[in-house]
Amino acid sequence: MGFGSAEWLALGEIIWINALLSGDNAVVIAMACRSLPARQRTVGMVAGAGVAIGLRVLFTLIIVRLLGVPYLKILGALALLYIAVDLVGPQGAEDEHGVKSHESLWRAIMTIAIADVVMSLDNVIAIAGVAGDHFGLLILGLVISVPMIVAGSAVILAIMDRFPLIIWAGAALLGYVAGEMLVSDRALEDRFGGEYVHSWETTAAITLAVAVVLIGWLMRRMRVRDKVEHPAG
Repeated sequence: MGFGSAEWLALGEIIWINALLSGDNAVVIAMACRSLPARQRTVGMVAGAGVAIGLRVLFTLIIVRLLGVPYLKILGALALLYIAVDLVGPQGAEDEHGVKSHESLWRAIMTIAIADVVMSLDNVIAIAGVAGDHFGLLILGLVISVPMIVAGSAVILAIMDRFPLIIWAGAALLGYVAGEMLVSDRALEDRFGGEYVHSWETTAAITLAVAVVLIGWLMRRMRVRDKVEHPAG
């Protein structure tokens, strides 16, 4: 099947939309791979992005129906909050020292894949809308987008290496996204009204962004205190 001008235009739109909407996904990839040895970082970023894109293609086929399921976004937001805290919590801090690098590679890939699916609940609607019934166009557009996401992750990872504080900013971003997702759930819209619920998006997003950073910081402080009081023999 050949591509006409309309198909090429749609392909460009899919690539552009995915690049614009994947900034937070690039942050997740960078944060998940920051603890890996240098030789495994590229593998982690490419494999994680590849698995995430594969799941996104599958997810796009059923996303329109899924978004109408009450409480789905609430569950997704909770999953994203767990991932955000895990990435800056004591486990993430220990991984930064290269502990169990082989296990960390698979953990990073799974973290990337799960986070991408959760964070793509809304994003894939735009992509599916452009692709229409052209499944091949959808796959091609997402596959071409992989290098963009990986390149963005590599840039963010390099910045994180120089400025570790960016890690906390990334965690706050994930909390922010979770807050927006939480208050846009179908169940809340039906119960309180869409306009009222969406008026709380910014407040919920900022609150959860702060909560993620605070919880991660407290968990690290507790782990440090525990090691001081109970040093390994």
